[in-house]
Amino acid sequence: MNPFVQIRRELHQIPELGFEEHKTQAYLLSYIQGLPQENIEIQTWRTGILVRVKGRNPQKTIAYRADMDGLPIEEETSYSFASKHPGMMHACGHDLHMAIGLGLLTHFAHSPVDDHLLFIFQPAEEGPGGAQPMLESEELCAWKPDMILALHIAPQYPVGTIATREAVFFANTSELFVDFKGKGGHAAYPHLTHDMVVAASHFVTQLQSIVARNINPLDSAVVTVGKIESGTKQNIIAEKARVEGTIRTLSMESMAVVKERIEALVKGIETGFQCEAEIDYGCNYCQVYNDVPLTREFMDYVEKNHAKIQLLTCPETMAGEDFGYFLRDIPGFMFWLGVDTPYGLHHSKLEPQEEAIESALQVMTNYLEWKGTRE
Repeated sequence: MNPFVQIRRELHQIPELGFEEHKTQAYLLSYIQGLPQENIEIQTWRTGILVRVKGRNPQKTIAYRADMDGLPIEEETSYSFASKHPGMMHACGHDLHMAIGLGLLTHFAHSPVDDHLLFIFQPAEEGPGGAQPMLESEELCAWKPDMILALHIAPQYPVGTIATREAVFFANTSELFVDFKGKGGHAAYPHLTHDMVVAASHFVTQLQSIVARNINPLDSAVVTVGKIESGTKQNIIAEKARVEGTIRTLSMESMAVVKERIEALVKGIETGFQCEAEIDYGCNYCQVYNDVPLTREFMDYVEKNHAKIQLLTCPETMAGEDFGYFLRDIPGFMFWLGVDTPYGLHHSKLEPQEEAIESALQVMTNYLEWKGTRE
């Protein structure tokens, strides 16, 4: 078995939520401290880790980012190495991302290239968002890379597939939480109450008009409500209601329009249903925008040097990724890595094909050797 498959399995058993990745950090540090230390420097930031492999004759720094956190999902896989943490699971592939990062780090700790290589193990990608504060930290500012790249597993593609695109790759995203407060009372006396079940229901219905009537049809946006909470009993009119959802757009302009319309609709609900409301946009991620020249260069490199890899130009996705904050400040790109499983990301039965780890290590080791070495 590839040793990094075993590492992935060990990491899979200890998923932790954002900024709570203490066991994960300790595991990674233990492994990293066992590598030859003469060529590497280590810094920690909260529950994250930065490892710089010193270049032989550095003129720039190239970074690879791997996210660390799991999700609050009860695992339902067939794995013998399933999560040991009840109610938590690596259901988005971050265990693979870290294993691949350790594989690359291991190779270059033994065989540095001309330029510095920076391996970023980033916490809290799933929320509340670790990329932006990590990017602003003293630790990363001291070693700020000149370019950065990352991969994300893709259940929809076969093993041996790499898929990416130039320019916009992942969408802008925002959480949405709206709390309504009215006046509760007995179901037999509705005229003495301000019913928040009715108010929230009208609001959810009105939300559907935003994409249909306020967004340019040549652009793309999604407004989804995934959860509504209200009421205590069938014959009590609810005093409070909470609506939880998500906003996703392919442009910042459309994100601004969606939020403006949501705020206008909420004001209308307050007036029409004699209630008070509060909006919280929670965690916001900017789009993943792949640098065009670097992405094209990477795609050309893979096409010319890895005949066994199927290279695809993929469509944009409405998924969100806080790697977008890195790409807003640092040129770079992200790509999909095929793992061929019928269950999608964030599914309790997600079982990525582990052969993808070796596939990624071959491509990325060769690419970083080529990119980080000057003739």
